[in-house]
Amino acid sequence: MRVLFPRYYTLKTNPISSSSSSLISLQSSLSMSSSVIIPSISLPKISYSDSLKSCSSFSGSRNGVRLFNSKNVDKSRVSMSVSVGSKTTVDDALFSDYKATTAFLFPGQGAQAVGMGKEAQNVPAAANLYKKANDILGFDLLDVCTNGPKDKLDSTVISQPAIYVTSLAAVEVLRARDGGQQIIDSVDVTCGLSLGEYTALAFAGAFSFEDGLKLVKLRGEAMQDAADAAKSAMVSVIGLDSEKVQLLCDAANEEVDAKDKVQIANFLCPGNYAVSGGVKGVEALEAKAKSFKARMTVRLAVAGAFHTSFMDPAVSRLEAALAATDLRTPRIPVISNVDAQPHADPATIKNILARQVTSPVQWEMTVKTLLDKEVQKSYELGPGKVIAGIVKRFSKTAVVENIGA
Repeated sequence: MRVLFPRYYTLKTNPISSSSSSLISLQSSLSMSSSVIIPSISLPKISYSDSLKSCSSFSGSRNGVRLFNSKNVDKSRVSMSVSVGSKTTVDDALFSDYKATTAFLFPGQGAQAVGMGKEAQNVPAAANLYKKANDILGFDLLDVCTNGPKDKLDSTVISQPAIYVTSLAAVEVLRARDGGQQIIDSVDVTCGLSLGEYTALAFAGAFSFEDGLKLVKLRGEAMQDAADAAKSAMVSVIGLDSEKVQLLCDAANEEVDAKDKVQIANFLCPGNYAVSGGVKGVEALEAKAKSFKARMTVRLAVAGAFHTSFMDPAVSRLEAALAATDLRTPRIPVISNVDAQPHADPATIKNILARQVTSPVQWEMTVKTLLDKEVQKSYELGPGKVIAGIVKRFSKTAVVENIGA
């Protein structure tokens, strides 16, 4: 069995058997990525770069109620956004019956590689995103992307905005090629792995490119600070199903204090699950992995225990930033990492984004759902080919095209 895992993750490999070394050959093909399918909703096709201040997704109004149309929902059903006082409450189930034909999938942290962004400079609209980013970030992002050094690009505070910008630049690269705009217009669902969820929301018009980048910048800083505050780590467990990985976590937790306990943090794909927790807990898990017949464990090169309670200090900062951000109903379904479902209500989306850093990533469920909905073609936009590798683990016949920048 060939197993994929994030290139940026690898720090230390603990082989369980002599055959496990062959699994490392694909380490560059797995990272925080995601594949999602966007429902066909008759909301306006608004570019991620638009502020959406003049959103025209409403079909009309009746008795103070603004109505949405959804061409993929039974005609007898009408999804509504109801004005209550000065606030607007959107039906969060607007996308519940989404169909998936063409999906855009956006990678997460770990997909970064020195040299990314070079191709984007041949497309003015893509190159302009890096220029906009410099003003927001306060440094030359393109220089770090194209020239490194690698350790700087790999840092959480740099890699997250770098992947966000490069992934959206890839959308512009696609738009510039023959038939590219038609492909973009055909997308009816989107998603992203961890960080990639922000990219997917920007593409879907939930917030502007600039606002999304500000959120991603703060997210990277907050997660780094939370990691610095505790001794924590992440490790990939290769070759076990999720139930056995949970049993392995339970066994490790019997030997450590509460502050060092571990849990599954990323349900990535069959045979590859990331576990986060205190360093002592991770070490206990690594020591027991062989007895549970794991093929290997791979310590991940991340700042700390992402997607667990170790990230609690980052939540309040994210909540404050999200509260100040103009976030609107996406024009197409965006699949959440927290529950593998699309959400339409901006307040709900904000709440989920704040919870995302402490909640396990439900990527396995996301990919399964998209394939069950018989998505016809998916595009992985951004650096690396991690998502394509994950999707192929579920279905060898799945069609995924990589669009780099």
